[in-house]
Amino acid sequence: MTAAHPQDTQIRSLYAEFIDGWNRRSGAAVAAGFADDGDIIGFDGSHHRGRLSIAADLRQVFGSHQTPAYVAVVRSVRPVAPDVAMLTAHAGMIPAGGSDLDPALNAVHTMIAVDEGRGRWRISLFQATPAAWHQHPEAREALTDELRGLLIPQ
Repeated sequence: MTAAHPQDTQIRSLYAEFIDGWNRRSGAAVAAGFADDGDIIGFDGSHHRGRLSIAADLRQVFGSHQTPAYVAVVRSVRPVAPDVAMLTAHAGMIPAGGSDLDPALNAVHTMIAVDEGRGRWRISLFQATPAAWHQHPEAREALTDELRGLLIPQ
């Protein structure tokens, strides 16, 4: 078993701010947590480099179509090296105008965070990988049910 990270709360907050920015459809808010040279690799394989590019690119994405909203659960935060941590999470997405998760959009989120000094954590890499689990549909269904449990009844 890997030890939890001593700055677990700060790193989880950084991830929560990313999710909140995405759900508000704000490129600036999503990018705010990234290091200047941070990278984001999207669910579809798109790759955006640098905080300013991430903000501009996502502003364009959010402006051109309705993106699904995330519902996520953090699985772990662990040290990788001094001043480097890795967060893993599972996320589902609610399509725009919908009220339920689309299991085809379930994802594994991997976030590498770096301490830029004085406890100022920033995202160096964020990657969303589809969680299709073709050989284990029961695991995909269990994840979807778990994430549905996080939804606030409307």
